[in-house]
Amino acid sequence: MPLHRDDPRSLGGYRLLDRLGAGGMGVVYRGRSRSGREVAVKVVHAQYAQDPVFRTRFRQEIEAVRKVSGAFTAPVVDADPEADRPWMATQYVPGRSLAERIRDHGPLRDAELRRLALGLVEALRDIHRAGVVHRDLKPANVLMAEDGPRVIDFGISRATENLTLTETGQMIGTPPFMSPEQFTDARSVGPASDVFSLGALLAYATTGRGPFDAESPYLTAYRVINDPPVLDGVPRRLRTILERCLTKEVENRPGLDELAREFAEALPEPDPGDPPTVTLRLGPPEPTAPHPGTAGPREPGKPVGRRGRIRPLMAVTGTVGALVLGLTAYLLGPGAADGARSGGRDARWGTLPAGWRPWQTSLADTQTYDSIGGGGSFSHARCALHESAVYCADNTTMPVRVDAVTGKTTWQAELLPKGSPRDTYVTGELLGVEDETVVVRRTLSREEQTYDVISVVALDADTGRQLWTRTVDETNADLTLGGGLVLSPDQGGRTVTARSPRTGEKRWTARLPADRTCWWQDVVGPGLYADCSADGSDDSVLLVFDPADGSTRKVVPPARSVLFGTVEGRLLFLQLTDEEDVVSAVDFQTYDAIVLMDPGTGERERRTLPGELSGHITLADGKLWAAASNGFVRAVSATTGEELWGTQTTLEQPGAPVLRRAGGTLFAASLSGRVAALDAGDGTALWETSPRAGQIVDDGWSRAELFLHEGALVVATPSGTLFGLDPAHPERKPASG
Repeated sequence: MPLHRDDPRSLGGYRLLDRLGAGGMGVVYRGRSRSGREVAVKVVHAQYAQDPVFRTRFRQEIEAVRKVSGAFTAPVVDADPEADRPWMATQYVPGRSLAERIRDHGPLRDAELRRLALGLVEALRDIHRAGVVHRDLKPANVLMAEDGPRVIDFGISRATENLTLTETGQMIGTPPFMSPEQFTDARSVGPASDVFSLGALLAYATTGRGPFDAESPYLTAYRVINDPPVLDGVPRRLRTILERCLTKEVENRPGLDELAREFAEALPEPDPGDPPTVTLRLGPPEPTAPHPGTAGPREPGKPVGRRGRIRPLMAVTGTVGALVLGLTAYLLGPGAADGARSGGRDARWGTLPAGWRPWQTSLADTQTYDSIGGGGSFSHARCALHESAVYCADNTTMPVRVDAVTGKTTWQAELLPKGSPRDTYVTGELLGVEDETVVVRRTLSREEQTYDVISVVALDADTGRQLWTRTVDETNADLTLGGGLVLSPDQGGRTVTARSPRTGEKRWTARLPADRTCWWQDVVGPGLYADCSADGSDDSVLLVFDPADGSTRKVVPPARSVLFGTVEGRLLFLQLTDEEDVVSAVDFQTYDAIVLMDPGTGERERRTLPGELSGHITLADGKLWAAASNGFVRAVSATTGEELWGTQTTLEQPGAPVLRRAGGTLFAASLSGRVAALDAGDGTALWETSPRAGQIVDDGWSRAELFLHEGALVVATPSGTLFGLDPAHPERKPASG
């Protein structure tokens, strides 16, 4: 994946070439030393860099990887845990993750499965000999190199003699591959926990599904602790070994030396003359990994859970405390159920567009940059709804228009300029749709180039035809679409020009501060706002631009705050807690106060929130609607800070809530494509759906997007699943797009 515009270009003497991945704790880049050696550079997210406990954990990760040496791990090359943003460089291992390998080609067979099993046993043997427990062995942390697997990411590993940082109540890991003791007594986790994870991973590698798959992380945890593994499809001799790995009793799990012998016998090396076993993939591809929120089939042809109303809550207790399992396979609240029975349509939901039907499609099925000179695995596409169409673009998929009524793809646009060298890497980021024009940020990269070439590209919304393009300089400001204008930083980076989205015609030019870097703020309300900060300093000013002529005025924002929009003519800021730092991904932040500022006089009013606010937050109808990563949704008055209501849902890492004012309904969608509807007045849960995404992309940043299309909903998940939903009848099955 190409670098994001706010990514560093170099670090610790390494030039950063592109992104390898991202998670909740940090970003991993592919870097190159001055000598030409390629490395994987892991950089901690800014919001964790000032946390002393997290820094200690990161030092432990570095120490853990340095202790481990072996053919099936990636050694540390360099590190600086004391940097402003701690980082670590390890040997770069070319190759896809096991998760990507299975997603693209199905379960492993024969020699490939044997090599994986024996390689992982050897890797764990090296790890455990160094006195380290990995604790997060999963498909995404196994790289499939040509000469065998590599175990990576020791971010939550622990030295067996040092468990002081495993806090009570804290579960760390990935539920489908965690051991029972990781849920019930994290302090007791030892090498046998990695053996349990190995058993779950090999079951997934053999069948394409995990032995405890469920449609929520909570139900997955319950199954890990209480249920026997589901190993349907695993060959008998291998199944016997995996059953012993997956036993709940730690003392009954086999040792690694024993496993090495048993795997070698159960997975004999194929005769060179034998033809390879081919896995036939029928129907849609399996998920990238059995991630929390992804339903895994447990019996052919049968759903994982019952459809109906809210099921009873169960609790699993251990030293971690109560693990409450909200088991709702598919909730249909009173409003939706009554509408379905009567065949009528409640005014709450609005009128469907003419000719509309439930639909579902996948951007992963559209043409990718792989075929034209760039690309990689599918990643989060940003989408926008304009009139009766959805427009999307991402790092690997060319800009695409999908009919919001039928789900049919109507066009895809080419972004690679004609005559480009064969090694040109092209990506496009959707900025928005305005004046029947789709505006895209295009990046062209080549290995021999020091800097990427960034341009704004305007496409006709009806046909996808390119209207105009212009190169920009994002050294000191970013390219954006706002106020009905394309705001493009000029060469040199010290002026910004506003242009017509349709024609590219210049409307006005404004100067930017010479000693600051400016970022346009995506806010609710009139006006254009840019936050301009001095490098390496918290000192910032807010520039307010008049969209009509570009005239500007400066506003000094409250300290440690993020602008969200305007309310009753005043600017609304949310102020961060003392432990938080301002970073570009505001959904990671935690806020404890509202600050309202008169932009003319600078007069401020501060309102302390009754409880900290976090997650994705929407400002609408004079209220803040917040959806936290654990699915808890809150409504807060934007003027008084008073909490109006709070409701727990089963959404996993939901995106920004969307309000339908006319019907008084709040909607939100999760990474897995699960959708929830709540009464905006009192927070009553109306219904929740099952997950719809074929796979889950959880890079720590991406979230599902939800749009109102008259009386219908359109949902876009980070994995590229798009679907249309009737909120009056959420149980209706979608037709394939």
